[in-house]
Amino acid sequence: MKLNYGKIFLLGFGFFGVSVIWGVYNAFVPLFLANKFSLSPAWIGFFMTLDNIAALLIQPPVGAWSDRLRTPIGRRMPFILIGAPIGALAFGLIPLAAVLPLFVACTSTLLLSMALWRTPVIALMPDITPSQFRSQANGVINFMGGVGAIVSFLVGARLYDMNTAFPFWMGSVLVIVASLLVFIFIKEPKVYEESEEKPSLLASLKEVISSKEKSALRMLLAIFFWFLGYNAIEAFFTLYANKHLGLPESDGARLLGQLSFIFVIFALPSGFIGGRIGRRKTIMTGIALMGMVILAIFLMPAETLTTQVTRLPVLGVVPVIGLFLMAAGFSWALININSLPMVVDMTDATRLGTFTGLYYLSSTLAAIAGPNVNGWIIQLTGNNYNNTMLIAPIFMVAAFIMMAGVRRGEAQITAA
Repeated sequence: MKLNYGKIFLLGFGFFGVSVIWGVYNAFVPLFLANKFSLSPAWIGFFMTLDNIAALLIQPPVGAWSDRLRTPIGRRMPFILIGAPIGALAFGLIPLAAVLPLFVACTSTLLLSMALWRTPVIALMPDITPSQFRSQANGVINFMGGVGAIVSFLVGARLYDMNTAFPFWMGSVLVIVASLLVFIFIKEPKVYEESEEKPSLLASLKEVISSKEKSALRMLLAIFFWFLGYNAIEAFFTLYANKHLGLPESDGARLLGQLSFIFVIFALPSGFIGGRIGRRKTIMTGIALMGMVILAIFLMPAETLTTQVTRLPVLGVVPVIGLFLMAAGFSWALININSLPMVVDMTDATRLGTFTGLYYLSSTLAAIAGPNVNGWIIQLTGNNYNNTMLIAPIFMVAAFIMMAGVRRGEAQITAA
């Protein structure tokens, strides 16, 4: 049995579209909130969690719903065909909103529609991939997502300098194209494994919590901790670059592009590393390295971090902080590529969407907590944006401790 890389690359266009949208959103919406609407860091932190609050309420039950749904075009595709076009339209209108209430209306419509189709498109991967190839397949999916992030940051930064609306319009077009490619070329399985008891998110969560064997619970807590640290930084990074490092508005996005570039390079190798030495060891290595990198950024002065080291094709000027962010991109690949396969391999085929929903439940709770915690820390320390990097190392330690106790979730061998 072999992995069909062509099919997985085509499926990856769905994640590509998602990544373009959220890359542009996370890079430039905080700048609008601070520089256009004059919101405080605490309010910016709260605003940047609204999409995750909606995702918390929508994504997990949608994952379980998609497990149960049966239609002529499949159980995942209807969500993609409804959510993607609505999200694309709302996204294109965001930079045109001149007043805050209209801005909120556009972003709210975006986040609701995106929450509707993200879990189903990700659940397609284990649907069409045998267990022993899921780390490698997730590497391909995240490779495509990383390409989307590079496009959103590097191309988006150039477009932002031309017109602040252009990155958003680019995202709208690309998400429509990406979702159409998934619909046209990915065919869902015609036969699904059925169980007498229909999948339930709440029942699965209760089962995870009450189980004597705590691997699934520890895994979900680890996911929560590492995403809390990562999202706390991501929500404020462009403001950190602008306010603390003294860089132009678009340069923060370019720096995130350097992180994403390395993430893309190591997305596929990380899947193979996870398959070779084990997913748990690979993730723990990434957590340890990520914590050390962020701590180093926090401790170093802005003058050192902005010192130019070299200039590279595509990436442009690479300062000292760019090197650290590249190391963070490598670390994030080791963590992110292998985590979803671990979660879905803790259950059976009847609840793949449900456990994908549990994965996003943990990551979404973290994405709500992280920006809020960082927003208040920045505001309570006199708008000191260097403190953007303060909490992530602490939560990486917590994630490492949780992963140390995980005993399940490695690749399972499926008979040919």
